[in-house]
Amino acid sequence: MRHAIDPKIDCVFKALLGAEANRDLLVHFLNAMLGGELPAPIVDVVILNPYNEREFLDDKLSIVDVKARDAAGCLYQIEIQLLVLPELPARILYGWADLYSSQLASGEDYLELKPTYAIWLLGETLLPAVPGYAHRYRFCDAAGRPLLDHGCVALFELPKFAAEHATAAQQAAGQVAVASEEERWLKLFVEGEYLDPDNLPPWMNTPEMRRVMSTMQGFSEKERAYHAYQARQNYLRQQKTIQRRIDQLTADLEREQTEKARERAEKERAQADITRERAEKERAQAEKERAQAEKEHAQAEIERLKALLKDASAD
Repeated sequence: MRHAIDPKIDCVFKALLGAEANRDLLVHFLNAMLGGELPAPIVDVVILNPYNEREFLDDKLSIVDVKARDAAGCLYQIEIQLLVLPELPARILYGWADLYSSQLASGEDYLELKPTYAIWLLGETLLPAVPGYAHRYRFCDAAGRPLLDHGCVALFELPKFAAEHATAAQQAAGQVAVASEEERWLKLFVEGEYLDPDNLPPWMNTPEMRRVMSTMQGFSEKERAYHAYQARQNYLRQQKTIQRRIDQLTADLEREQTEKARERAEKERAQADITRERAEKERAQAEKERAQAEKEHAQAEIERLKALLKDASAD
């Protein structure tokens, strides 16, 4: 391979899983990633938005997910997202709901709806506080009982997978074994851009992974395809750089607002302290004046009583 190719770049991703020539790869991928979620292994699928070379060379690859339907009518959506934004969970759920609802034409019955599965590979961590790299969501009650067993949304956080499945030494030596086909595919997306097709590690020695490498080599060896790949890669890098700058500016603004709020709170506390001290002084002065008034009243009473005694003595 003359150039390193990252399978996470959307045009490569869609060529791997969305091309008619690689339909068997898509079937293998779906069975690997969904595993026990499926009532039976998928045998074949129809790709609803198939990839072709002209699509990304001429149309800038505006649609980057892969949609498919199997022989039972079940629907599948596969997407890779390198940049995780706050609105991503809502986007994921909306995408699943949109595909699920698209099954019915006007006048068709709800009983005709088929299970729908969404698979998302994430290039950044979405759920830092949640352990594990794989997350599957269904419509269930608090006890885990499904309202309707009509598919799921499966999320795979690639950074967590990379951190959990290899030591640095093992990664360097390419000696990390894979325990399942799911792990093999995830490892491909984590390490694929660093693989040498002439010296593949043992975990890549399967018919499916050799097909994957062949597709990736096509991007590397065809000049026009490689330039398009570079354009997509540069666009995604720029997008990520812009988003990080937005995040930085947002964080700076939030820090500035927090600092202003802190200063305002401190000023209000200081003003409250001044007001409290003034009130205490006023109370102390009032107490002093009251004590003085009581003293004067007592002195006046003494003088009055003395005068009465004097008058009584004179009589």
